[in-house]
Amino acid sequence: MGAGGLGSPAAMYLAASGVGTLTLADADAVDATNLQRQILYRDADVGRPKVAAAQAALAAVNPDVKVVALAERLGGERLEELVAQADVVLDCSDNFATRHALNRACVRHARPLVSGAAIRFDGQLAVFDLRRADSPCYACLFPEDGQAEELACSIMGVLSPLTGAIGALQAAETIKLIADAGETLSGRLSMFDALRAEWRTVRVPRDAACPVCAQRG
Repeated sequence: MGAGGLGSPAAMYLAASGVGTLTLADADAVDATNLQRQILYRDADVGRPKVAAAQAALAAVNPDVKVVALAERLGGERLEELVAQADVVLDCSDNFATRHALNRACVRHARPLVSGAAIRFDGQLAVFDLRRADSPCYACLFPEDGQAEELACSIMGVLSPLTGAIGALQAAETIKLIADAGETLSGRLSMFDALRAEWRTVRVPRDAACPVCAQRG
């Protein structure tokens, strides 16, 4: 979900790695201000639907990967249907409403959710492997009725390589989930301070009183 600063590198690495089918959902068109950080696009793409431009770019990377381009804002039954069909869901969106809607759908259908975020010089990466009974969900970390501040890259700005780093790591976590390889970030939140070049990782416990996932498993 989201074919912008995070979705661009994530999709490129997944396509290059040979993931069989990628479904990209983004209702926006390419804007000149996107080019600083959204590496799937070129100046000639300005004005085109992002997913159409992304589909062409990914075909040039690996024509054997099927890319389903959805130029729409997903919600309701449509979102539920697509999440149910997915092996792994990547949250590359930029707003809490979308993040929480994706999380609820992933909880209902027991799908792993790979969440990334980047703003200014700060990045975050987390995996919620909702196939596991002990896994927290996104709402355990950021409750839907919480007071988390929502900031937009278009207003606050973001260090462009930071979106590339977080998006690439989202792809890495996704490949590990698909291949059942190594240890993912499930149950942990990694935070990157690009100004200090420092990573910090904290454990995220499942909230037994979480209104989204408390009844799961």
